[in-house]
Amino acid sequence: MQYFVVMIDYGRRGREAVVDPEITRREVVSRVASGEYKNISFIHEIADRSVEDVTEQILSEAALPEVADTQVDLQADRFDHARDLRKHEAV
Repeated sequence: MQYFVVMIDYGRRGREAVVDPEITRREVVSRVASGEYKNISFIHEIADRSVEDVTEQILSEAALPEVADTQVDLQADRFDHARDLRKHEAV
């Protein structure tokens, strides 16, 4: 049997351990990525009487890919340049 324990820290209000044997690793990653699980203290994977801390692995899997700013800026710069050229055209 394998399951995950997600410990969520609510600060002064305490902590909550989310334990559901039906949730898969993919589902845990999905919930972290969607923001359903926030303020995570740790994530443990329990399998065959052993416990493994998989917090860093799950958080890195759930991280959104970074979009390079240069792609967006280049497009905006091209539009700005075209607008500037139209402004300075001879009429």
